[in-house]
Amino acid sequence: MMGTVRIKRIYEPRAADDGVRVLVDRLWPRGVSRKAAALDLWLNDIAPSTALRQWFDHDPSRFVAFRERYCRELDENPQTVAELCALIEKGDVTLLYAAHDEQINHAIVLAAYLMKKI
Repeated sequence: MMGTVRIKRIYEPRAADDGVRVLVDRLWPRGVSRKAAALDLWLNDIAPSTALRQWFDHDPSRFVAFRERYCRELDENPQTVAELCALIEKGDVTLLYAAHDEQINHAIVLAAYLMKKI
């Protein structure tokens, strides 16, 4: 059974159809308690490197270059990518992120990357 991949801000409440909830940020999100996060897993190693995150700084004009650089980082992290792909192959997964912009963020890039892998 192949699951679906959803992305969602961590500030949104847990939903019945979230499946496995995975935080994909390197840093713990501000203002969210561990209990409120209702996580199943925190894969901070799958997040963009600190250097890439700081360079990107959520600047929309850098998003295309960010996507390319982040995908290269993911290519260099096959073990963590495989762990996430295995979860998706078993069922639904929701990738949780804290960025304010719902259209330009690393979780969108990660979801697309994972769908190509599985």
